[in-house]
Amino acid sequence: MLDDSRDENSEITGSLMLAHPHLKDPNFVRSVVLMANHEEEGSIGVVVNKSAGLNLNEVDPSFSEFGLGDVPLYIGGPVSTDQVILAAWNSDPHSGEFRLFFGLDPAMAKQRVEEDPRLKIRAFRGYAGWGKGQLESELSDDAWIVSEMDCFALSQLEGDELWRHVIININLELGLMSMAPERPEVN
Repeated sequence: MLDDSRDENSEITGSLMLAHPHLKDPNFVRSVVLMANHEEEGSIGVVVNKSAGLNLNEVDPSFSEFGLGDVPLYIGGPVSTDQVILAAWNSDPHSGEFRLFFGLDPAMAKQRVEEDPRLKIRAFRGYAGWGKGQLESELSDDAWIVSEMDCFALSQLEGDELWRHVIININLELGLMSMAPERPEVN
């Protein structure tokens, strides 16, 4: 268990949530969730480290009309997997401030990128969502580890490498646990 005196509930929006190495839910094994919103009524985020291996043009060629055809598509979560969610983010290298634009329509995504070419834009098929009290219950069961934003990792790393990098920076013991094979029985 992490020794963390922060009030996790007040710091969840805009954070990264990492699946605990022992979390076996197939929707979230070794996942990193970018939390877009956390309120008393519920929470929403997207899994940022599970690539779908596609770009938007392969899903719907109309995204190319907005200059978004090459935007990579990720498996955002198990809810509404027929929906594509666009998100863009960047961080100010001087202040370290993280800015997230979530749920953009294609025209707004194009406009945001034109205004700030440093924006990292991604598309997500579906999202991760929790109802009232559900996320708090999972946090108290140590299913998730809440991390401050790691802009470098979010922008530069992919897949399990992103998950491991952030976990190791939070807690070395959990980092060592993250090195275990996902399926030790086939090792």
